[in-house]
Amino acid sequence: MSMQLTNDEKAMRDGRDGAAVAKAMDLLIRYGNALGAADFVETRNVCGTVTATTPFMRDFAMAKGGFDAVFSEFNLDTADVVEVPQVRAKSFHLQLGFDPNHPKEMGVSEETVQFYRRSEAVVARMGVNMINTCTPYQVGNVPSFGEHCAWMESSAVVYANSVLGARTNTEGRESTSAAMLTCRIPRWGLHLDENRRGQVGVKIECTPQSNEDWGLLGYWMGHWVQNQVAVLDGVQHQPDLASLKHFGSAASSSGGVELYHLVGVTPEAPSWAQAFGGNPEGEVRIYDAQARAQTLDKLNGQTQNTQVDYVMLGCPHYNLAQMQRALELLNGRRISERCALWLFTPHDIKSQADAQGLTAALEQAGVKILTNSCSAMSRAVPPGTRVVALDSAKQAHYLPAILGVQAWFGTTAQCIDAACTGVWSHA
Repeated sequence: MSMQLTNDEKAMRDGRDGAAVAKAMDLLIRYGNALGAADFVETRNVCGTVTATTPFMRDFAMAKGGFDAVFSEFNLDTADVVEVPQVRAKSFHLQLGFDPNHPKEMGVSEETVQFYRRSEAVVARMGVNMINTCTPYQVGNVPSFGEHCAWMESSAVVYANSVLGARTNTEGRESTSAAMLTCRIPRWGLHLDENRRGQVGVKIECTPQSNEDWGLLGYWMGHWVQNQVAVLDGVQHQPDLASLKHFGSAASSSGGVELYHLVGVTPEAPSWAQAFGGNPEGEVRIYDAQARAQTLDKLNGQTQNTQVDYVMLGCPHYNLAQMQRALELLNGRRISERCALWLFTPHDIKSQADAQGLTAALEQAGVKILTNSCSAMSRAVPPGTRVVALDSAKQAHYLPAILGVQAWFGTTAQCIDAACTGVWSHA
């Protein structure tokens, strides 16, 4: 079945607005037909990746004709080189493959940085907001309830759907780039009411208190539900942004969670029954102290070496309050010469931290503040790293597989203690 197109969509497809928009519509139509979507929704809020941050793309651009060639091939899925136009949707750039302000730590050449800077300038002229973060909702992009979006980045998608009540599937580089030019994305998945209703349930008996607790609950839930919509009940207090950020990112890592409902907290779950929306209550499991302990063992069970070489904080990217908390936990101590602590945050938040003297205080203690990326995206860690300590269940899930390191997962306090002593403590 072919998608139903409006007259405006047909005109875009047929070249009314130029070759790039026509290629974008062609891509989206093929995409929508493959998904079985009946038509498109209009979106004015797109988060994706457009710049070129790898040597491969640099070489491709030099051989094929500049950034237009990169955008055509890797963002619009066409071998025809088209001129990149202005975006139509409100568009935001997500995290990069490295921090261009710290190329040495990221292990990239100055040539690669300079090519990125040129592509960044082109993207900015397109009208894309270069926020360069996995947490667009922390730096001004907070979609309204029910708003149709086209977002990449699993941890951002689950936050937008669940906490904000916006509507997006986990999109890719190609579909988000096409949406930037057309303000369209196929109507399927979580854009549809029927796919947002609860399917399975969780009764929480071990109430999360810390970000670590929320990460463990998310990791446990994601491993079980995979891509189903879970309804959770039993939270005793209102979680803050950081807690929900850690919860969703963990659930989207161990599983494919794009939407959950937390009764009394998230907007589509004023009650257990309303969160299911008429769906039959599927399997209901209990999250208790035993489930928590087993999840912690799963994350830490492959690690024996307590000598920590590297501590990474900031997945998802830290906010200002988390940076302040890190400084409080340091409590006048310095990072051990045997260890490194890298803290990742959006560059807009770093600017605020700079103005408040927070960056200087952290750096004086030996913390390295980085922006735009993370160790999973950049594949960059301090030289000689064998053992990592993390307060992110998402990073504890990915870094051992990506980099072949051992990883400890725990509280932020445990991580900072490890950075100051070079030793992981279970206490």
